[in-house]
Amino acid sequence: MSASKSSLAALTLGAIGVVYGDIGTSVLYALKEVFGSGHVPFTEDNVYGILSIFFWTLTVIVSIKYVVLVLRADNHGEGGLVAMLALASQSVKDKPKLRRVLLILGIFGTCLFYGDGVITPAISVLSAVEGLEVISPGFKRFVIPLTLVILFCLFAVQKRGTAGIGKFFGPITVVWFITIAVLGVSHIIDQPRILWAISPHYALSFMWNNPGTTFIILGAVVLCVTGGEALYADMGHFGKQPIRLAWFSIVMPALTLNYFGQGALLLDHPEAVKNPFYLMAPDWALLPLVGLATMATVIASQALISGAFSVTKQVIQLGYLPRLQVTHTSVKDTGQIYLPFVNWGLFVAIVLAVVMFKSSSNLAAAYGIAVCTDMLITTILTFYVVRYNWKYPLWLCVGATGFFFVVDFAFWASNLLKFFEGGWFPLAIGGAIFTLMITWKDGRRLLNEKLRADSLDLSSFLEAVFVSPPARVEGTAVFLTADKGSVPNALLHNLKHNKVLHANNLFVTVKSHEVPWIGLDKRLQIEALGHDCWQVTINYGFKNDPDVPKALEQMRGRGCALDAMTTSYFLSRDTVVPTLGEGMAPWREKLFAQMHHNASAAADFLNLPNNSVVELGSKIEI
Repeated sequence: MSASKSSLAALTLGAIGVVYGDIGTSVLYALKEVFGSGHVPFTEDNVYGILSIFFWTLTVIVSIKYVVLVLRADNHGEGGLVAMLALASQSVKDKPKLRRVLLILGIFGTCLFYGDGVITPAISVLSAVEGLEVISPGFKRFVIPLTLVILFCLFAVQKRGTAGIGKFFGPITVVWFITIAVLGVSHIIDQPRILWAISPHYALSFMWNNPGTTFIILGAVVLCVTGGEALYADMGHFGKQPIRLAWFSIVMPALTLNYFGQGALLLDHPEAVKNPFYLMAPDWALLPLVGLATMATVIASQALISGAFSVTKQVIQLGYLPRLQVTHTSVKDTGQIYLPFVNWGLFVAIVLAVVMFKSSSNLAAAYGIAVCTDMLITTILTFYVVRYNWKYPLWLCVGATGFFFVVDFAFWASNLLKFFEGGWFPLAIGGAIFTLMITWKDGRRLLNEKLRADSLDLSSFLEAVFVSPPARVEGTAVFLTADKGSVPNALLHNLKHNKVLHANNLFVTVKSHEVPWIGLDKRLQIEALGHDCWQVTINYGFKNDPDVPKALEQMRGRGCALDAMTTSYFLSRDTVVPTLGEGMAPWREKLFAQMHHNASAAADFLNLPNNSVVELGSKIEI
């Protein structure tokens, strides 16, 4: 019992550090942006109204939608938009047109995650470092250079992994939440009546009296729920209970106290609106607070970077991106990975965001469209999971998700007003990545159709070969082929040039499925073809790490024991040649050909031993 309690405590501490770092640092800029927008006249009633809207936004979107409802939609224990997408698409697999629409919708939402991944570290670190301006206006010229240095250091250490420093994330973030709660309480004591703003009456009254203003400021109010999606995305790492416990016991109370403390400060000192968070602190505490805020924002950014690595790997497994170099940074935790291309691509985009927008207020204008679109897509996918997977009555599904859809849609529509102020930036990033993903998916389909059209049936071919069999040499040949049941080009080349067959021949197809994990008991499907030849399908979920040699160890005892010293892996290295005619637009075919050329080696992706791989090239026109 004590062991399980200590495990729950450790997971809860970890969840505070990783899951809630982003939403925890939103106190730096959220309230400032609402009153700094110029749309809300500074009156006592408006302070109460805005604080009430903040509290009920946190309650409805985070506490009820994500913590209570969406966390229930786990895909074999995994969460996040990719897991939700897989769950929703599986739920409607008997409706192919609807399934295709949901897949496109989910993939677009996943692409917007990268747009969010650029804005969040930029606005978080920038808003923390801007605290230096409160200490002295003379520090203003150092804010952007210092922000870029901090971000560079953060991205530079990614290749070493986060196992070493990750254990400090939870304690530092707990200190952060305690600090922001204490800051809030210190001002609430001066104005205890501010706590009446918890009543929804003030939010409803503000919205009733100022409908137009309410709609406009929702684009800034959404900043208080930044990182809400992380609750669901990190479910696989920590589990539902620790995430819920951390939210209700520490995170939600600390955020509420801090926002209400900022409101109390504004009642006493309206001029503090220029940066209410930092102006809550006494002068002697400003520098340590800037340091703690910077650490908290770095931790929040780290969680998002790790999330980008994880999502990219899942999307590659689902077949929407080419293979990329993946480095495992931990011997114990297979989830800790590093993708150099994603790491430095994100860094370049974030630097661009910081240099272009120059301040957290300008970045706040860019923030919101991507995250609100994601929240809207999550709600839509949740409906199909609740209706077709959980089999709840239609009226209940519409009631449960319809309310959240209306709320999400209101925030999304409000954020569209910020499109020309910077909202286009994360959408442009998401749109570019979506173009790459759909081009890769369509290109792979065209390539496979071409290969299938030109291929021979494997069973018939083997029958013909063994009428007058070639010489057999010792050892095992493993032919990797994307199309099960077809003759691999590598086999044709081997017979043509070497005029031999190995003693054992395995025709292996690696198949990824729309589930997070596939256990070892379902890893292999084996079909004997005779003459010591086998058709083998290796199954992986989108969170499994492909390892063909390890999977083929299960052949032992099934008629073919692989010896690492006498096993060769044959792969076809296809060169794609774009041609005019049917298929994709010429520019997309050229883009696909370039992506195909730059994809990392299949041998590395499938964990094949380098000294046992034989690659045979061929050109394919699409």
